[in-house]
Amino acid sequence: MFFDLAQGFAALLVPQTFLYLVGGFMLGLLFGAIPGLTATLAIALLLPFTFGMEVVNALVMVMGIYMSGIYAGSITGITVNIPGAPSGAITSLDGHALMKQGHGAQALGLDAFASSIGGMIGALVLMLLAQPISELALLFRTPDKFSLVLLAVITVTIVARGSLWKAGMAMALGLMISTVGIDPMLPQGRFDFDSYHLVEGIGLLPAVIGLFAVCELLVQAATPARLTQAEAAGMPKLKRRDFVPSRATLREIGPVTYVKSSVIGVLIGMLPGGGASMASFIAYAEAKRSSRHPEKFGQGSHEGLAASEAANNAMCGGAIIPLLTMGIPGDAVTAIIFGVLLIHGLVPGPALLTENVDVIAPMFAALFVASVFVFLSVLLFGPLYIRLSRINRGVLYAFIAMISMVGVFASSFSAFQMWMALAIGAFAFALRRFGYPIVPMLMGVILGPYLEEFLRRSLIVSKGDPMIFLTSPGSAAFLALTLLFVWLLRLRPSRHELPSG
Repeated sequence: MFFDLAQGFAALLVPQTFLYLVGGFMLGLLFGAIPGLTATLAIALLLPFTFGMEVVNALVMVMGIYMSGIYAGSITGITVNIPGAPSGAITSLDGHALMKQGHGAQALGLDAFASSIGGMIGALVLMLLAQPISELALLFRTPDKFSLVLLAVITVTIVARGSLWKAGMAMALGLMISTVGIDPMLPQGRFDFDSYHLVEGIGLLPAVIGLFAVCELLVQAATPARLTQAEAAGMPKLKRRDFVPSRATLREIGPVTYVKSSVIGVLIGMLPGGGASMASFIAYAEAKRSSRHPEKFGQGSHEGLAASEAANNAMCGGAIIPLLTMGIPGDAVTAIIFGVLLIHGLVPGPALLTENVDVIAPMFAALFVASVFVFLSVLLFGPLYIRLSRINRGVLYAFIAMISMVGVFASSFSAFQMWMALAIGAFAFALRRFGYPIVPMLMGVILGPYLEEFLRRSLIVSKGDPMIFLTSPGSAAFLALTLLFVWLLRLRPSRHELPSG
């Protein structure tokens, strides 16, 4: 795959494509740094506009948003102890402690440096492993695919924050939504209530916009602003040269911390449902366990900050591997990237990397270049990052609401789909108010059709004998792995102690 990447980096030299990467990166910074707005929401809003883009430009832009959005969640977490995204929650423990000690610029510099290192390692692992895994995936039979999707469904449900029962209900609701419309095996509608609108099913875009954009707007409207003008005015002014980490600090952290945390991030990213928050949490816990000064963690530890941020961005490369090779999204963002691929007629799977190298290679290259941009961005815009939180929330959210609805209509030219997005958003808002996680619901909508299709095809081949899932070696292995994950994850700390992913 390294040979093909020359073509990918060459594609980024095209001025228009490079500008899409820069534009996506800046958009990710904006959405990631503002509390309540995330990279997931940014890509969800961008999804309708990818219809009119060249596929390379769309994927390059999405990669820029992904990398910068995950990183930027820690910016306001460090400055004002309000993480812009859940992935920045662990980083804010030590980052904001350094800020209160008068070392805010140093914390932001270390944050960006660790994110850049982690992002590059994650991108390199993606380049190395994507092709071998795709070749391995060609050997999968239909029962193997069913068991793999079942593994993803169960894993996403288990790792979701909060009550396991509530996460299971959210997943079940997503699976139910995925069954509305034309039967995939028979030419007839189902669960459509005799409505010709519902015969077409509930589109992925209305579901994404409803679950993330509309739901988040309702959540923010119901939540009092936590950052006051007085707090914003009290933020210190920072100079660009203050953001460069000193050699002494880098030696204190050590290369082992960066590499180990990045590997943890990649591995967690490859686990369906893992996400940046879980990668950050586990890397932070491991860094504290192996540190010579564990007492400093939570009090302004450079190691803790570097470990959590390296894992955050390394997760990006890991999460894309199962998405492209097996069609299994690794987290909420890649679930929406899945939609971008489908919009352009690209079906994730084993053949994608071999038949669409001209599209995938620039995508890989963009992820690597975006990780380099992370550190450059703090040198260029570091003093300006903290001003993002001063944007008038009323104007901002009204603009997002308008863009969301226009985007849904532009993608389907259906007013019904707009109402469907609003209904799903209102329903998701009610679920969140009662502590139900939203990510399992989205993953249920996406994975439901595959789960049903592979199940029914397997039973047709076996003439209704479910033993086919145990007699197929690959299927049996995935089922055993599912049981292993269930057993291991039930031994983890209390569910409320883990940040949501």
